[in-house]
Amino acid sequence: MTDGQGIQMAVDGIDTGTPHSARVWNFWLGGKDNYEVDRRLGATMEELYPQIIEIARASRAFQARAVRYLTAEAGVRQFLDLGTGLPTANATHEVAQGVEPTARIVYVDNDPIVLAHARALLTSRPEGATDYVHADLRDAKTVLREAARTLDLDRPVAVMVLSTLGHLADADEAAALLRSYLDALPAGSHLMLCDTIETPETRAGSDEYASGGAMPYISRPKEIIATFADGLELVEPGFGSISLWRPEEPVVTDPVDQWGFVAAKR
Repeated sequence: MTDGQGIQMAVDGIDTGTPHSARVWNFWLGGKDNYEVDRRLGATMEELYPQIIEIARASRAFQARAVRYLTAEAGVRQFLDLGTGLPTANATHEVAQGVEPTARIVYVDNDPIVLAHARALLTSRPEGATDYVHADLRDAKTVLREAARTLDLDRPVAVMVLSTLGHLADADEAAALLRSYLDALPAGSHLMLCDTIETPETRAGSDEYASGGAMPYISRPKEIIATFADGLELVEPGFGSISLWRPEEPVVTDPVDQWGFVAAKR
């Protein structure tokens, strides 16, 4: 999107006067689908916590590596991408179907701007399928019902929750939400998750982010994030900084403060 006379107006249900996480994230990734209000908050965050740019890029790279692993090595053919955000290069369907053209992907988000760009998420290979569900990921019953139009929920599904659970302030609620998805899926399903761990710097960043008008996003102690894999079998190398999760090249910078894992339901 570009600057213009009416850029602060609400367009098609999109609030252009309040920063939104999907658009701020898009700004950090160097995208164009954001407004001035998002850029201001994103720039302020970058000044306060410079690693945020590395985190955004590392998250996308982790997603691609993990999806590639799940498709090529774990044999997963179905993906439920919760809190999708705006389309970017190496989207889930591009990576998965690049390995296995029959892969089926359902994206889930409740942001009107993501809905406006959803057609970019639906460019499936003819052998597979993609779909977009415009719903709140906290409503697992609705999401699963709608996802079942495209996915066979009696077969393994990889549930993806990347840089998203920080919007749920209560850790018990977050854990219960994850269980509601995994409990509905068979053995062989996986959970792919990453989020920002709590440090003095990330805590200050979370406070600044909330004061900027966006929906609050909290960081959590890594011990709490680790519990989200309870009852699942962690895939090597386990839980840690996403920079170190099966990197394709040697890691020459400090690992980012976003930690994650891929875990299997057995």
